[in-house]
Amino acid sequence: MLKEHKEFHSLDLATGWSTPDGYPSGIEEKILAGSLNYAARTGSRTRLLRFKSGVFTRAPFVHDYWEEVYLLEGDLTVGNDEQGAGGVPFKPHTYACRPPGAFHGPFKSEQGCLLLEIHYYK
Repeated sequence: MLKEHKEFHSLDLATGWSTPDGYPSGIEEKILAGSLNYAARTGSRTRLLRFKSGVFTRAPFVHDYWEEVYLLEGDLTVGNDEQGAGGVPFKPHTYACRPPGAFHGPFKSEQGCLLLEIHYYK
């Protein structure tokens, strides 16, 4: 499954957001292109993911696809505990690339953040 051809166009950042399955309220995604077929383990997608200030996840994530993440704005802490304490903070213009099966997180954001993510199967 390939992504559709899209030329430069304006993004409406006020609409089209939804909370991904398994994420707490206050974390939302906006799919920019493509999709993943989890059952067939095919596809690729590009999305924006945003955290509202003070939101955190409680457990690590693991998935069977590649993930590249670029922190566009705000702050993101990686490795907090179930109460949102601790972890290593990161500022904008930091990047992660994770292979399938890599445990990562939990995550929190003190002031809120915006991430650009690319997910794909081999």
